[in-house]
Amino acid sequence: MPAGCGPIRPETEGVGTSLRHRVFESVRAAGQISRIDVAKQLKVSPASITALVGELLELGLLRECTDTARSTTRGRPPVALAVQPDAGYVVGIKLARAQHTALLVDAAGKPLAQASLSCQPRRRSLDQVLVETGEVLDALLQQANLARADIACIGLGLPGMIDHAAGQMVWSPLLTDLDKPLRTMAEDAFGVPVAVDNDANIVTLAELWFGKGRAMADFAVVTVEEGVGMGLVINHRLYRGAGSLGMEIGHTKVQMDGALCQCGQRGCLEAYIADYALVREASTALDPTDATGTAPDVMLQQLFEQAKAGNEAARGIFRRAGRFLALGLANVVNMFDPPLIILAGARMQYDYLYADDVLTEMHALALNRGAAPQKVETHAWGDLMWAHGAAALALSDIADAMAEGRA
Repeated sequence: MPAGCGPIRPETEGVGTSLRHRVFESVRAAGQISRIDVAKQLKVSPASITALVGELLELGLLRECTDTARSTTRGRPPVALAVQPDAGYVVGIKLARAQHTALLVDAAGKPLAQASLSCQPRRRSLDQVLVETGEVLDALLQQANLARADIACIGLGLPGMIDHAAGQMVWSPLLTDLDKPLRTMAEDAFGVPVAVDNDANIVTLAELWFGKGRAMADFAVVTVEEGVGMGLVINHRLYRGAGSLGMEIGHTKVQMDGALCQCGQRGCLEAYIADYALVREASTALDPTDATGTAPDVMLQQLFEQAKAGNEAARGIFRRAGRFLALGLANVVNMFDPPLIILAGARMQYDYLYADDVLTEMHALALNRGAAPQKVETHAWGDLMWAHGAAALALSDIADAMAEGRA
């Protein structure tokens, strides 16, 4: 895999953006590449590439370096192109109930600093969450000796229904507010351009920009943590739906009049799989005297340990959750038939959720039973995975402006 970052698209997928933008993206995706190879990739004349590269060099977006792939011991070292790291800095921040995580990356996608902030694990107002976000942002910038004015864009990811295009927070289990102009409020608070999206989409962007999906045209990501989310990539691009509110697999109904979901409706998939669903069931498997007053994350770990130790009640809880996950994944296969489903999130530490019998049941519930079982992989990056995705959101949001010299 190349050392750069960003989706690796065929040239036919670049139609609709300026050629200068595509040159910049090609260099960023490769990490290091010669002018002639850029011309071959984009199927244009070397003379055209030379002129555009000259403009990008003048703008300070690209730099020349030794082409290590073609370097020899004789003669003048060949020259390659790379993204100028200090052409723009972006910050990715994952907002969560108990901890916010922030990551600073340069224009080439290289991580420079990270910071986190622990919070009271309860729902709170958007104003309060933005105050907390400002604290973790300033801690991050202090590490890097940068000011807010040095940041080109901040990417914010949080759970719930987030309209990326409008910058609107429709609903979030993290917040007590509804229908708030999240992007505008964040930009007013920080004085920096902000891009917003839900956390499942930013994990998908992490895979598309930095992970397993960089060279894949189509794939799906399903996340299991405080909720259950999904991201879908079609033709190397994140698909959000007409109102940026699609792919809410956690709120597809799996049982009419079933368990109460944190969204207020009943029978949602996540009401049987997510953290709060497992915690709800844990008191039946754990000693009630031990479970009372125990923090949810501690209770989940105890439940998992009990299951591994042979507690049949604990095993039954995970087995039931695994069956519901198999149902949800089969629905993804039946609707989209992606070549790869990536399972991500903190609950991937619980192997019961992706055990062989879960994937076997998923295949049995899917319509393509005559084909080979769907490819499913797990990728538990930890909280920095989400922050990487938020940084990718910011890089993607300013890519046009950077390539046109407006960032």
